[in-house]
Amino acid sequence: MKRRLLELAAVFARLGVTSFGGPAAHIALMQKEVVEERRWLPVEEFLDLMGATNLIPGPNSTQMALLVGLRRAGWAGLVVAGVSSILPAVLLTTLLAWGYRDWGTLPQVAPLLVGIQPVTVVLIAQAGWRLGRQAVKSRRLLGVGLAAMVLAVFGLGELGALLAAGALGVGVSRPVQATRAVGWPGWSLAVATPMAKVAPGLLPLGLFFLKVGSVLVGGGYLLIAFIEKDLVNRYGWLTQQQLLDAIAVGQFTPGPVLSTASFVGFQIAGWAGAVVATIAIFLPSFVFVALLNPLVVWCRRTAWTGAFLDGLNAGAVALIAVVAGRLGWQIGVTPFATSVSQGLWVVGIAVCSGVLLLGKRVSAPALIGLGAVLGVVGYRLGMMPVSTG
Repeated sequence: MKRRLLELAAVFARLGVTSFGGPAAHIALMQKEVVEERRWLPVEEFLDLMGATNLIPGPNSTQMALLVGLRRAGWAGLVVAGVSSILPAVLLTTLLAWGYRDWGTLPQVAPLLVGIQPVTVVLIAQAGWRLGRQAVKSRRLLGVGLAAMVLAVFGLGELGALLAAGALGVGVSRPVQATRAVGWPGWSLAVATPMAKVAPGLLPLGLFFLKVGSVLVGGGYLLIAFIEKDLVNRYGWLTQQQLLDAIAVGQFTPGPVLSTASFVGFQIAGWAGAVVATIAIFLPSFVFVALLNPLVVWCRRTAWTGAFLDGLNAGAVALIAVVAGRLGWQIGVTPFATSVSQGLWVVGIAVCSGVLLLGKRVSAPALIGLGAVLGVVGYRLGMMPVSTG
């Protein structure tokens, strides 16, 4: 057991350092590490867990880490995997918050980002392809996935598209029976009710982030909407510029986007604020995952819930494809508006990454490191006139 815990700590700490690009990219790296390379879980079980985490509040990639740790080494594994995956991002974000408070600016890392982003898109696309081959087990499920993709593209939202995919999964499996999916009506963003206006302090700060972590469905980026509505506009604890800089930190640091809470907590109440905000935002995920684990087993053993889970899996893969498409367009096409040479350099990094992935087994961290190096090289050669100062 001790060896398994050490393995979990090492794997998820490394993933926490190298997981750039949002939840889809984090899960892509995790799938490559724990399914393909280490074979801790069969791909079917990984898909079931991925589909189920999309229905509960909180960061999906962190919840996947918790579930993998739980399956690998019990409750101790859940804690070790969760803390190891979160801690690198939290420490880096808090250090940046410290420097930001003292210096008033953020370090510019544009060349690194420009190199890492195309690699991230390639990894997301590879994860979508590999998971899709397992999740889309019939033409009917292919139709479910395509429907979920259309719904997501036309603005239904991640949660809505997934619930619709689950319902369609039941429908194509058991077309004679009712297909109404059981949702979670209590999980509405309207839960974010106004709190009394009080001076910044650890208790109200912790209660705010605990509330957000308990109702945050549809992606970690919704955290920004909560912060702007309450901490900026309602309470005035943050300025608009601090919010924009917090978003920037969330973009270029690895790990879950919710580590932005550490940055915000530090700006409001120093080191203690960072600790309180971090614990409060992530604590609900540990509770939800502990409750979710037996439910996943039950869902797979029951006919209609198994069909619902199949639909969720197809929908989750469809959302990965949508994310890959959006990021691919943004990263592969947008740079040409700035500089043709930058656009060509970015596309070249993506092609190089794809060839290395297809040609032989290359670890995702190594590819990300290569992308970062190529980003800096391109900047030094004048291929990418991005601002670094």
